[in-house]
Amino acid sequence: MFENLKIKEKLQKLSPKFAWLGFTKKQRLTDKDFLESLKEEEIKTISDEQRLEAMVRQQLKEEFPNIEKTSSYELLVDAVIHNIKSKQLQAMDDADKE
Repeated sequence: MFENLKIKEKLQKLSPKFAWLGFTKKQRLTDKDFLESLKEEEIKTISDEQRLEAMVRQQLKEEFPNIEKTSSYELLVDAVIHNIKSKQLQAMDDADKE
């Protein structure tokens, strides 16, 4: 019993860096498993979303010079993408009803 207590005390004294390295190693393994589990269609969807985000960012920069330097730029990008997706979903729902 005392041996387990000593091991526990030693483990509690380990540096946070060591604990972080252990966590990141486990995280890399789960990331790899996750990426392998993605289907081709899901990867295409992610790619489409990234392309949409790039187009939104480019359009905002063209219409509003230096907007990317503002603190609310990321929120604006997210809001525009959300509005586009909402309208797309609404149009799909309307098409299904007809």
